[in-house]
Amino acid sequence: MTTSRERVLAALDHREPDRVPIDLGGNQTGIHKGAYRKLIDRLGLDEEIVIMDLVQQLAQPSERVLERLHVDTRYVAAGGAKSFAGGVVRRERGGRVWHDFTDEFGVTWSMPDDEPFYFDISHSPLAGLSFDEIRQYPFPKGDDPTRFEGLRDRALRLRNETPYAVVSGISGVVYEICWYMRGLENLFIDMMTQPQVLEAIIDRTLGFWLDWFRLFLDEAADVVDVIMIGDDLAGQNGPLFAPRLYRQIIKPRQKRLVRYIRSRTKAKIWYHTCGSVMEYLPDLLDNGIDILNPVQISAKGMDPARLKAEFGDRLVFWGGGIDTQHVLPRASPQEVREHVRRNIEAFKPGGGYVFNNVHNIQGDVPPENVLAMFDAAYEFGKY
Repeated sequence: MTTSRERVLAALDHREPDRVPIDLGGNQTGIHKGAYRKLIDRLGLDEEIVIMDLVQQLAQPSERVLERLHVDTRYVAAGGAKSFAGGVVRRERGGRVWHDFTDEFGVTWSMPDDEPFYFDISHSPLAGLSFDEIRQYPFPKGDDPTRFEGLRDRALRLRNETPYAVVSGISGVVYEICWYMRGLENLFIDMMTQPQVLEAIIDRTLGFWLDWFRLFLDEAADVVDVIMIGDDLAGQNGPLFAPRLYRQIIKPRQKRLVRYIRSRTKAKIWYHTCGSVMEYLPDLLDNGIDILNPVQISAKGMDPARLKAEFGDRLVFWGGGIDTQHVLPRASPQEVREHVRRNIEAFKPGGGYVFNNVHNIQGDVPPENVLAMFDAAYEFGKY
């Protein structure tokens, strides 16, 4: 009998397993706490909801839910530095109650108490600073060993005591942290008027992640099956900024990180970017990635059949199982089922496909549609 790990590894090697592997529970393949509450109520489960991603308000799926949905993956992640005293603070401003926290990079995130859906950036610490001030800004220590305490034991427990593929939490966010810290509009202006600002910040974020991965790989290089990195590069209709700037400034830093990871582990490297990224797929392959997620099939040019035909022999597609913008939250369970069937038929030939919806299951998705999606993936994913 094929184990979940064997199933995932076959798909990642572009071989056909017994069925398409199914994923749920990561930072980009998770489920919002609102949808999870409705799902466990629908299943008749009495569970406390544990938040595994504070910003996105994602729930940690329980083993009972993962088994019910035939999920083949389990996630293991490093923690924060113990020297950093973070935490959510409740504050009042503008006539509303807010939940605020500041991360290690000095970025403040806020969520209104009366609309507790997500945390959004409310303060970017590099906004308004001069070039010299930006260069002197203190960054966190990526190789603080307290981040990785217990990581190897947790990963080995999954590897040795369960049948599942072991996937890392999100890491390697080289570019996006730059705009978190500088502000998106500010950084886009910098790209056109003073690109040295972006270069100064991105060199620091790359340094952080190179230090971080040195210790992470010391602990888990021989245990994890998939390592998740990523930066969003595109929107609904194409790249978010001029591709020449990506290729001049961002791509070389991403490539350096990917090559370092690849030099130390046989794990497959998953790259996350939303949007219409067809133009960047050759660049990402040149960087050395193995997997694309979330495969936003609702974006321009991201047709499953075209993606599979042009890149299916070189790239694993992880996601793309259903349009989460229009179909999953609004369609009937039968329409969800049919949508999943069509997409799986496009992606699954020859392996190279792991099922998940496009990005996270949002809070407004009915539980009937969640169940219809995963049940259809299990049924139609058989080879």
